Amino acid sequence: MTTLAPGTSTLTRDALAVLQPGFTGTRAPDWVLRRLGEGLAAVGLFGRNIASPGQLAELTAQLRAERGDVLVAIDEEGGDVTRLEVRSGSSFPGNLALGAVDDTALTRSVARELGRRLAECGVNLDWAPSADVNSNPDNPVIGVRSFGAEPDLVARHTAAYIEGLQSSGVAACAKHFPGHGDTDVDSHHDLPRVAADLHTLRARELVPFRAAVRAGVKAVMSAHILLPALDPDRPATLSPEVLHGLLRAPAHDGGLGFDGLIVTDGMEMRAISATYGLERGSVLAVAAGADAICVGGGLADEDTVLRLRDALVRAVREGRLAEERLADAAARVRALAAWTATAAAESGGAGTAAAPTAAGGAGAGGAAEPGVGLDAARRALRVTGADAYEPAREPVFVAAFTPVANIAVGAETPWGVGAELARMLPGTGTGSYGRPGTGDEGPAAVIARVLAEAADRRIVAVVRDVHRHPWMAGALASLVAARPDTVVVEMGVPQAPPSGALHIATHGAARVCGRAAAEVITGKGAGN
Repeated sequence: MTTLAPGTSTLTRDALAVLQPGFTGTRAPDWVLRRLGEGLAAVGLFGRNIASPGQLAELTAQLRAERGDVLVAIDEEGGDVTRLEVRSGSSFPGNLALGAVDDTALTRSVARELGRRLAECGVNLDWAPSADVNSNPDNPVIGVRSFGAEPDLVARHTAAYIEGLQSSGVAACAKHFPGHGDTDVDSHHDLPRVAADLHTLRARELVPFRAAVRAGVKAVMSAHILLPALDPDRPATLSPEVLHGLLRAPAHDGGLGFDGLIVTDGMEMRAISATYGLERGSVLAVAAGADAICVGGGLADEDTVLRLRDALVRAVREGRLAEERLADAAARVRALAAWTATAAAESGGAGTAAAPTAAGGAGAGGAAEPGVGLDAARRALRVTGADAYEPAREPVFVAAFTPVANIAVGAETPWGVGAELARMLPGTGTGSYGRPGTGDEGPAAVIARVLAEAADRRIVAVVRDVHRHPWMAGALASLVAARPDTVVVEMGVPQAPPSGALHIATHGAARVCGRAAAEVITGKGAGN
């Protein structure tokens, strides 16, 4: 590949400015630092880049030594999708737990504390919250990442989350516009199609995004979904009708009147890359109205950045992308960077991280609230059968029925109640059971194995979205029939009827959700 000469031209700098690439390693590679000096204005961080809060602070300081106004973005939703605590599980429950509590002051406090910790580490743009209405309970990628299935509830918690996060000096990013909740396909793998008519979209999907705009959200992330009611040909990320005609257009023209940064979801996701290709898709996205190209969850190298830079410059020179549109996009990126610098100063020091602790200390974003996440997780529990339940005092056996994790969550983040129960009841064991095959490894064999491994210990069955997985529902029913004293912990969307001697719906699988459930199982809750 022939690349353009290292750029000092305005066009080349603008092309670099609209990219939000990732990279590998816990220190910035030389190529990232070099491109920051040439115009790159943002980077995206993932779990692979983070070993500890202190290390993250050093990494962001390294980036800012090269470019003081760099946007450092992260996909930190709390709950199931965490990058700060990717190897331990999050200290904050996810959106569904907050929606289940339905206390906007609590949601605001959780987001403020999460933002404070991000700011201490030098992160100033969070690709959160999910403003999707989870109207389809079979949704494979949103689920507990949504505040719920009711548009007004999602709207008020989306607004509260944005207010809390941005009060810490961290820009929020409402996603996935215009709404990924009514899909049964994961856009990481294919292009989902939402068949709702325009009236339904306005009454359901768009309600939280209107609330986000009113709350002053600084960024909105587009979804890689096809909505024929808005554009029958192109997915939202590539659609001028969706990004310009709906999101940007003023209210009197039927739009949302958003004037901040529009960022794409990851362009390497197959909904875009498999159909349009990375370079063409990126050019179409900017032409449609996107201001920032997110790439780096799976592609994290200099070659990708150079390919996209060159594709944008070439598109301008060939007349396929207006130079004014690229310049406007770059200007919006720089404007957000300027806002984060001002917000950092006003909130108490975000953006210049120094020696944070894992739990977070006082500093950026105001007074620390280290316990707010656990408090929220406790309040989110819905317990059935507690009146007749005798708390476990001896070691138990945890049978975790484990579905394949979606890419947004990732397989590396631990979940469940096993670790917390082992801490509270030493000697507790855990077994993990995926979708069974046939023959000796069929469903009956799996349940026989659970019973054999549990022996005479009480069984705690942990499931996740049991309503979406017939194999899991069948296994759970067989287990409860064989051992009626089984405790069931549902850590996904609690759509199926409660079962077991005790049923606990946590509304999420974060570490604090597991601890809250373990407290109920053992009777060792706060104050006990």
